[in-house]
Amino acid sequence: MSLDIWIAFTIACIVISISPGAGAVNTMSNGLHYGVRHSIPAIMGLQLGYGAQFVIVGIGLGTVLASSNTLFEVIKWLGVAYLVWLGIQKWRQPMLRIDMNTSTTNLDYQRRFWQAAFVNLTNPKATVFLVALLPQFLELHKPQLPQFSIMTLTGISIDILVMLGYATLATTIARWMKSDQHQSWLNRLFGSMFVVAAGLMATYQRD
Repeated sequence: MSLDIWIAFTIACIVISISPGAGAVNTMSNGLHYGVRHSIPAIMGLQLGYGAQFVIVGIGLGTVLASSNTLFEVIKWLGVAYLVWLGIQKWRQPMLRIDMNTSTTNLDYQRRFWQAAFVNLTNPKATVFLVALLPQFLELHKPQLPQFSIMTLTGISIDILVMLGYATLATTIARWMKSDQHQSWLNRLFGSMFVVAAGLMATYQRD
């Protein structure tokens, strides 16, 4: 992959990652309640789902998904239902007593890792978008596997940095949100954001 094409792809990845979506909501929710360091497992879970999207596109399943209405709808509505469930759980979440500056217990890293992975994995919009995006940066006269590998590593690396930024922002906000009333308000805000993300996913239609 030539340098100019890689730079263009990197810019596209930055725009994609910064754009608010279900992954950003998940990261800010974790950053708010657990701090940046304890949000890393969830961020890495997002990358597992994101990396899987690249692999799906790379092996051609993305094209099948883009051309199959049934498969597209099944995955889309599975993702919608999951995001709504996350929103309801966030609304019902009890008040947390977490000191951002000390070690915490019962953080359940594994659950949040797989929860985040599933958020990205069940987003068909991301798959269809990558199907449209990645071919634009492929140099057909060169081997495709190295190019897909570079694009995958670039996309994941940028998304990690952006998600760390979202977690840092949320942690900064958390320092000002100590009361139960504010926590309840924020839980409902993030719960609503999950539902909004689900609504956006539900209305997504292929061109």
